[in-house]
Amino acid sequence: MSDLETFRAETRVWLEANCPPEMREPMRSDKDANWGGRNPDFQPGQKEWMDAMASRGWTVPDWPKAYGGGGLSAAETKILREEMAAMKCRNPLNSFGISMLGPALLKYGTETQKLEHLPKIARGAIRWCQGYSEPNAGSDLASLATSAEDAGDHYVINGQKVWTSYADKADWIFCLVRTDKTTKQGGISFVLFDMASPGVSTKPILLISGYSPFCETFFDNVKVPKANRVHDENKGWDVAKYLLGHEREMISGMGLGSVSGNPLIEGAIATIGLDHDGRLADPLLRAAIAQFEVRSKAFTMMSERFIDELKAGKAHPAQPSMMKYYGTELNKSRHELMMTAGGSDALEWESERSAGGAAPRAWLRTKGNSIEGGTSEVQLNIVAKRILALPDA
Repeated sequence: MSDLETFRAETRVWLEANCPPEMREPMRSDKDANWGGRNPDFQPGQKEWMDAMASRGWTVPDWPKAYGGGGLSAAETKILREEMAAMKCRNPLNSFGISMLGPALLKYGTETQKLEHLPKIARGAIRWCQGYSEPNAGSDLASLATSAEDAGDHYVINGQKVWTSYADKADWIFCLVRTDKTTKQGGISFVLFDMASPGVSTKPILLISGYSPFCETFFDNVKVPKANRVHDENKGWDVAKYLLGHEREMISGMGLGSVSGNPLIEGAIATIGLDHDGRLADPLLRAAIAQFEVRSKAFTMMSERFIDELKAGKAHPAQPSMMKYYGTELNKSRHELMMTAGGSDALEWESERSAGGAAPRAWLRTKGNSIEGGTSEVQLNIVAKRILALPDA
């Protein structure tokens, strides 16, 4: 038996022994996701599962052990993901610290910053949010105006961010600020600070779905030590671009769906039923779902290839834009089909039977997927210019 075969067998045994039964059930809503943090709202089994995985470094299996990771190779990490999917294990920890900030700190952070923040991210001890977009700086993010005035050993930050996901629940923020007003991209710095700092406030933004993770975030003379700046002053745009690629990779993952069963097919069978041959009774919907499943499988394989290339340092810099565009469009298609399969029942909005209208609210929420992290139009422009090498209009 090869080393990888041994690792797979041992991993399967460990997961079977340590993944709580509740963490193998399909997620019913966003509330079933565990985000950790200082004030977590754990559901049954969540803390036990997170702590067990964190004890092995498997919340971030490919990070170095020195920073709370598992130190696994790319091949071992892939095996772990495969075995978790086969067992329908939920993700033990959802975290912008893992999917966005962590990779940026590993590349640009000082050793002190890495040792301070990465182990806490890996354990789920701190929940992070992202301070990027502003009321007048969305797709043109480099136009941001939130200022950071030099005050000796610290900055004084004033301004506003918008669409800050879970800002009202986050413990810390990674934030783009302007440290030089005489230049655009060259005047931006990347800083980290505690959301409990004096002068920080948040205001939720309600979406059409009736639910929203988004907030407006305000900074009023917030003091941030210069030691919390990542990379050089006025070089934050380099960090921002690198992190944005990981954010788009994360958002593209929505196209992969859930490892806990197939809610699209299960929902269609429950609503429409099967014909005498054991197939979905509606042939048109059956064909549409089959076509979607083919696209989904192709995207899954492409995602695995992209991750392998990314870990090996061989991915094209614009590939995250391609993945983000296709993944979000695929996720929108999935929820369109789920609504079609549910018929008129899928429009129900408030009852306990529908889990508070989980299906239509999730469908409405997907409309924002093609905006957040860079609009689909921006991603297509990037693909056209940087991958297809098409000329400007």
